[in-house]
Amino acid sequence: MKQTNENKNNLEINNSPTNHQLATLFVVIITSFITTFTGSALNLSIPTIGTEFHASASFIGWIITGYMLASATLSVPFGRISDLTNRKRILVIGILIFALCSCAAAFAWSIKILLLFRIVQGIGAAMIFSTNTAVLISAFPSEKRGKVLGYSIASTYIGLSAGPVIGGMLNHHFGWRSIFTVTFLISITVFIIAIKYLPKSIKDASGQGIDFLGNILYMTMIVTIMYGFSSFTSVWFAKYLIISGVVLFILFVMHELKTKYPIIEVRLFAHNISYTFSNIAALLNYGATFALGYLLSIYLQLIMGFDSQISGLILISQPLLMAVLSPYAGKLSDKISPFKLASFGMALCALGLFSFIFISKDYPLWLIIVNLIVMGVGFAFFSSPNTNAVMACVEKENYGVASSILATMRSIGHTSSMAVVTFIVALKMDAIPLAKATPEMLISTMHISFIVFTCVCTVGIFISLKRKNTN
Repeated sequence: MKQTNENKNNLEINNSPTNHQLATLFVVIITSFITTFTGSALNLSIPTIGTEFHASASFIGWIITGYMLASATLSVPFGRISDLTNRKRILVIGILIFALCSCAAAFAWSIKILLLFRIVQGIGAAMIFSTNTAVLISAFPSEKRGKVLGYSIASTYIGLSAGPVIGGMLNHHFGWRSIFTVTFLISITVFIIAIKYLPKSIKDASGQGIDFLGNILYMTMIVTIMYGFSSFTSVWFAKYLIISGVVLFILFVMHELKTKYPIIEVRLFAHNISYTFSNIAALLNYGATFALGYLLSIYLQLIMGFDSQISGLILISQPLLMAVLSPYAGKLSDKISPFKLASFGMALCALGLFSFIFISKDYPLWLIIVNLIVMGVGFAFFSSPNTNAVMACVEKENYGVASSILATMRSIGHTSSMAVVTFIVALKMDAIPLAKATPEMLISTMHISFIVFTCVCTVGIFISLKRKNTN
């Protein structure tokens, strides 16, 4: 049968993929990898960076938090802008910003300059997060979407898995700056391929307007709440920022309910309780587990005395199991209730976090690895089934909206997780440099962090179980 012009434009072919499709798949896979790799690889360099710049323990956490805050704040606005303008353009610009900031960070001469580059890098990451999946889906016919999305998700977990190992080796042999150098080389290569081979983007929301007020309210809300919470012990006006953020949240919801073209379809939350609980469960799970790698990298290096290379090999057990088991858990959720599987996964995460409450200078290494394995299995059985549960709660025409909101929950959860740690570190250690903190001080900080995260994850179990009664 002859292929029509429309078929060609949409790249819908029945046999082998075109060069444009292969290029799109490659760009999305590598960007999914590099954005997660950078975060997990840098965790193991935090003690080294803190020592080099004589940074306080409370400030050094912002190297991770600043990146996550920028990406969480801007992902949704950039997603909306890309729908109305050109997804390829937003994606390509995001990759370029990410690459240039990686290069600049490798030459940072102070901790404040490094933080600045990380925040701008987070802006580039937000542009990538908000477009790469949409670009991938647009390039392939519907019957191949599940398969190519599987590659993208696997790449994300591979980035998490490879980060501690490769990052630890790079930091051990060449220093922390080499992580940014490698990231720059990969990113700039992807940028060249993207600008040359990615197909032109088609507007999916033509004729719709930009919700300027909604974007401003959303971004201001995220920044004020997260910054206020993270700086509660060091900035006198932090409590007023938190209160302002809550007020902005209420105003944002009221505005989104009235506007014709909202940036987040909050009506879905009001009309579908199971959908609401699924997203809250995702927020709590990501919020409870994301800072684990950061805390354990400090514990393994500063308390147990391992170098960053060995620490990376220890930490790989969790994301490796996530990468291996997530596809299986997703397939299983088609046969068994995804709500039950996600609740089971959340329970395993809570069990692993609970065990870490008792961490000490004499905590057995084998128990750390076992806990990481338990949490890796738990996260695998939570993530894929919970995503399936979210999609099961909405009609087909709302899949895009549901995906973007779930991604927002993930970003806010990551940011909140680091905000909690930054807050606790500031309470316990104030301006003491990380390298000069006593083991007792570090362990006490971890005890409080793991108690908080265990409680958060336990609440998530009940919320996850509750939604099955609302279907």
